[in-house]
Amino acid sequence: MARSFLRAVVVLSVLLWMSPWVFASSQDGVDAITGQWLTAEDESVVEIYTCEDSLCLRIVWLKEPLRDDGTQKVDENNPDTEKRTNEIIGMIIGSGFEYQGDKLWEGGNIYDPDSGKTYSCKIELEGDELKVRGFIGLSLFGRTEMWKRR
Repeated sequence: MARSFLRAVVVLSVLLWMSPWVFASSQDGVDAITGQWLTAEDESVVEIYTCEDSLCLRIVWLKEPLRDDGTQKVDENNPDTEKRTNEIIGMIIGSGFEYQGDKLWEGGNIYDPDSGKTYSCKIELEGDELKVRGFIGLSLFGRTEMWKRR
């Protein structure tokens, strides 16, 4: 009886001692990339934020927000015809990203309004830049963009 009590106390003590580091490391993963990022070629700003149990991406600024006729750019290439009138600014273009450790987020998808296609995606923090890789199937077959913190 005393031995099992002592074991329980030791296990509980170790868990309590480790919990700040476990919580901090998972929180650091989220905090490290939340905020606004300027995309490649400075075409748009994407906000990364917490949504449910993962991270999401939303377009918050466009370098050229208007079409030639002066109206807001819309998602005209979306394969779902009902979504083709949705404005690009405010659009959620990514979701499902989960922190894997070592400055890497995977398991998400990213939508490209220019092509109307959705890709699997992973995001890696490299210094002050994000390496955003969209791909089909294997990560080997895709394209990478570098985003800068705004």
